[in-house]
Amino acid sequence: MISSPLPDIASRVYNHTFKLDPIVRSLLDTDVYKLLMLQTIWKERANVPVTFSLINRTKSVRIADEIEEGLLRAQLDHVRSLKLSKQERIWLSGNTFYGKERLFAEDFISWLQNYQLPAYELTVKDGQYEITFEGNWADVTLWEIPVLSIISELRSRAAMQHIGRFELDVLYARAKAKLWEKVLRLDKLPELRIADFGTRRRHSFLWQKWCISAMKEGLGEKFIGTSNVFLASNLGVEAIGTNAHELPMVEAAMAKSDEELLHSPYEVLKSWQRTYDGNLLIVLPDTYGTETYLKHAPDWVADWSGFRIDSKEPIEGGRELIEWWKSKGIDPKEKLLIFSDGLTVDKIEEAYHEFNGKVRLSFGWGTHLTNDFRDCAPKRNDALRAISLVCKVTHADGKETVKLSDNYHKATGPQSAIDRYRKVFNQTPTDGGEAVV
Repeated sequence: MISSPLPDIASRVYNHTFKLDPIVRSLLDTDVYKLLMLQTIWKERANVPVTFSLINRTKSVRIADEIEEGLLRAQLDHVRSLKLSKQERIWLSGNTFYGKERLFAEDFISWLQNYQLPAYELTVKDGQYEITFEGNWADVTLWEIPVLSIISELRSRAAMQHIGRFELDVLYARAKAKLWEKVLRLDKLPELRIADFGTRRRHSFLWQKWCISAMKEGLGEKFIGTSNVFLASNLGVEAIGTNAHELPMVEAAMAKSDEELLHSPYEVLKSWQRTYDGNLLIVLPDTYGTETYLKHAPDWVADWSGFRIDSKEPIEGGRELIEWWKSKGIDPKEKLLIFSDGLTVDKIEEAYHEFNGKVRLSFGWGTHLTNDFRDCAPKRNDALRAISLVCKVTHADGKETVKLSDNYHKATGPQSAIDRYRKVFNQTPTDGGEAVV
């Protein structure tokens, strides 16, 4: 796709009324891991009935008081009207992902070309929007990213609705300067490999585009791509992504016994490697606790290309995995560690200096890249701050799903089910801190 010039964001925000300026304009304005997972789901579990639900972990923020319901419905309805364009289908079919041509099978692309997002249910309870998406797994899963990016940008628009032209100029000037200072710090790390993972909680689509362009210019080859498929195609960078907690959560819900539940995370890996190989063989071990995951992992798991550390404290998680690889007789320098949870520049620098040279190292930079406006407009700090908003699969095959995480604050599911899972996976209490993003 042809790259377009970057707009003056302040002018764009100031000179229209947002009635209806679509936030999501393409089905490809999503993270590539959703498409990678969708292809596996479509092949093996397409008709499993599931429910996805919006969950606001930042309880102090009453989203329904900030965002007008009519505006939210209009954006959600617009996304439901989208289909892949001919140009997008050609790009997906012919583009190289992870050095591989035709990563997406022709029959999958043929199905996807007629795909549209299904209906949603929206209600308001105690200042929060309760949004659910029900249906067959292959039909519903792509709702996750657009609903999150829509709400995030609508919050940004609401916060800036009555800001004057000059204050907007200063706001974005400060945000740009703040980001550029981060880029300059990161550029001092000579062997850095970093990607944009910031779609779901971005300040806005245009701001994410600006951030990616800034990293591309400021970091050169150290910037390895973006998780956003549409922006990857638009800006001529790599689409980067692996897999997420959704897969083991559904697999676990379908387990018929505690024994099957304990080993369900490894069944997910078997399914994944029936479709992918190479650098896409990345393990996400924290859905039900990394310690138990490594303890029970079959030996063949160590042959996978690497691990993504999500909810565990980065240094602790990295050291744990290095020792695990060594215990399997594997040189950690051959393996890839990806850090991706709530990364600040300080955390990136700390992990880089700890692990560079010990493993192959990569970072997925999310919310603190695409939605860090703290102190850029002091009077509006609370309204512009990012919140911990997720859209998780909450039911699968008629059962409630659970995610434990290495951080107790990020557990989702009914308490009785969480208690059962913690017993099965022998998870001991840990405190990774409040779920900020």
